[in-house]
Amino acid sequence: MTTSATLAPVRRPPGDGTPCSVLVEDLHRTLGGRDVLAGVDLAVRDGEVYGFLGPNGAGKTTLVRTLCTLLAPTSGRAVVAGFDVATRPGEVRLRIGAALQATALDLKQTGRELLRLQGRLYGMRAAQIDRRLRELGDLVALGSALDRPAGSYSGGMRRRLDVAMALVHSPGVVFLDEPTTGLDPESREALWAEVQHLNAELGVTVFLTTQYLEEADVLAHRVGIISAGRVVAEGTPDELKRTIGTDVVVAEVDEQAGDAADALRRLDVVEGVEVRGDQVTASVLDGTRALGPVAVALATAGVRTRSLALRRPTLDDVFLSLTGRHFATDDGAPHPDEAREATR
Repeated sequence: MTTSATLAPVRRPPGDGTPCSVLVEDLHRTLGGRDVLAGVDLAVRDGEVYGFLGPNGAGKTTLVRTLCTLLAPTSGRAVVAGFDVATRPGEVRLRIGAALQATALDLKQTGRELLRLQGRLYGMRAAQIDRRLRELGDLVALGSALDRPAGSYSGGMRRRLDVAMALVHSPGVVFLDEPTTGLDPESREALWAEVQHLNAELGVTVFLTTQYLEEADVLAHRVGIISAGRVVAEGTPDELKRTIGTDVVVAEVDEQAGDAADALRRLDVVEGVEVRGDQVTASVLDGTRALGPVAVALATAGVRTRSLALRRPTLDDVFLSLTGRHFATDDGAPHPDEAREATR
């Protein structure tokens, strides 16, 4: 893989006069002498779905909580829906919806009662709330459970209800922090459809962090990748994948991954080799031309190959080149500093 130095630098949206729903400039959040956010810069256009990716502990949750006014910046500036999160937090809260990783539900109330309460807190009339609940019916997908106490819900059901509560007042900007974690495939697709509807039909700006690369690929107009508290790459999914600059040849072998890797590293057409279990991945500039030499090299080395495939770069390849790890194999444990922030 290529190094992160070859990737497109973080850039502002083009100077086309498009207003920004989220503007972050040199944002720092310090905890215990460490910058959890170490100078974040990004801008999200009005009406954009912005996907935010990064390894656990990189600062994703801290940034989202700061943009939602739950944490104060140490320095720098963050503006959401036209208002500074530090000096005008009340104005920001009126204009956003948020479904964060930790749900905050009164488990004694029913789902319907919680949705109605959320609407009333935002000044909605009863008729408006009824209409909005009908619109969210497919997304909530709770059926008769909507009239049961939330304490009887499974984790996935609570997640769906939490997302619906973030949307009930039809906010202009929505923050979704890993919203489909724990959802079954059908519920995940329903949520994707709701996000696309909110964005395409109603013009809602969506700031989405996700642990599913496919989700970012499908939903996001642009993707930002954060590492060690800084946004290190930004662009459309296709732009980011093109910055890798290589195709990928994937060989599945029978207990000879080391021999296969050694054989492929000797080829001039191969830029880099990575081994994951019985899968050997070679980065090549021209996959069509490289496929033949790769097959010959493996056969000459006596490597038993179960399959050999050519594919184009994915967001996981981009993530690997930037952070040194595969997204799917992250251990799931946040950095201690960010974990402490999440409980404040």
